[in-house]
Amino acid sequence: MKTSLRAIFFDIGGTLIHPWPSVGEIYASTARRHGLNVTAGQIENAFRESWVALKRPGMTVSRKEWWRALVFRTLGQENEACFEELYERFGHAAAWRVYPDVEDTLRDVRARGLRVGAISNWDERLRPLLGELGLVARFDSITVSCEVGAEKPVATVFQAALRAAGVAAVEAIHIGDSHEEDVRGGQAAGLRAVLVKRDGGDAQECASIRDLREVVKIVSAQA
Repeated sequence: MKTSLRAIFFDIGGTLIHPWPSVGEIYASTARRHGLNVTAGQIENAFRESWVALKRPGMTVSRKEWWRALVFRTLGQENEACFEELYERFGHAAAWRVYPDVEDTLRDVRARGLRVGAISNWDERLRPLLGELGLVARFDSITVSCEVGAEKPVATVFQAALRAAGVAAVEAIHIGDSHEEDVRGGQAAGLRAVLVKRDGGDAQECASIRDLREVVKIVSAQA
């Protein structure tokens, strides 16, 4: 028997919001104020390499110490003043933009009577940031990894979100841009999951969308 859909959860970074104008531009402009001669392209590449090098399964990225190590590796030197400015800067709305399909999507799924939640691997800066971006009121619940003590794809995070929303796993869908963290993690926890592929790349044999407004069609089909 088909189970009714009662809740939809969204990842935050890369799904609802993105750095603006880019990680490389923000890092480079900040680094230059601290005496480093770098370009946005150099920093963007170094950041991606550092992320891959430092991120390990089961390792939390919601600790300030981890971000300090990432920034130092990206910059190629230990520059505490630059790190502190970057850490502060990414905690505020000026460094981020909400994707243009977000407002319509959140409004439309709520209009269908669904509970709307957020599930994010983030630190204590997330709630204030969402407040600045005007997104807090869009959610019935917000589940943040630093508050749970675990990160996606660990089931603990999804279970905390389900409890906050008051629904069972089979009654929920999770939407996110990471195949490992959002799709595999969500499915392992018993939720239906959909991958956001804004670049139109390989969907890795799972349900996927390019635009969040497609979520409404999925909701209509599964509700």
